Amino acid sequence: MSTSPAPDPPPAAVGARRRSRERALGLLYEAEAKAITPAELLKELPVAPEHFAAALVSGVSGRLPEIDGLISRFARDWGLDRLPAVDRQLLRLSIYELLDQAEVPVAVVIDEAVELAKQYSTEESSRFVNGVLSAVASEVRPTKAAS
Repeated sequence: MSTSPAPDPPPAAVGARRRSRERALGLLYEAEAKAITPAELLKELPVAPEHFAAALVSGVSGRLPEIDGLISRFARDWGLDRLPAVDRQLLRLSIYELLDQAEVPVAVVIDEAVELAKQYSTEESSRFVNGVLSAVASEVRPTKAAS
């Protein structure tokens, strides 16, 4: 009996997840700008974000020291404080997905991050984000990153 790969999610689902990632990125950025934790920001919002966006923000908040440790290790010659704020939050978001969203393929996490970097940061940022996430993925999901 052969097993075929899982079918691609419908385009509407992909679009919804991308919008949720984009919203999560904005919320993480806002929390940093306000100098509050992402969890505190979620509590003060008058309308809760979509479930996936809120889960991403909460997940980043809950694992921030570990995530920042990975960024510090793999963003060679770039301290967290030297990174552009958008890139820092994008790396946090994407590394959280690599750590805790095993159902999301590594390639999808990296591709989404690169696209968001192109949209909200610079061309150089997209290459930087790609390199850091590829290195992190090799450590936290070694069998998936190789495929």
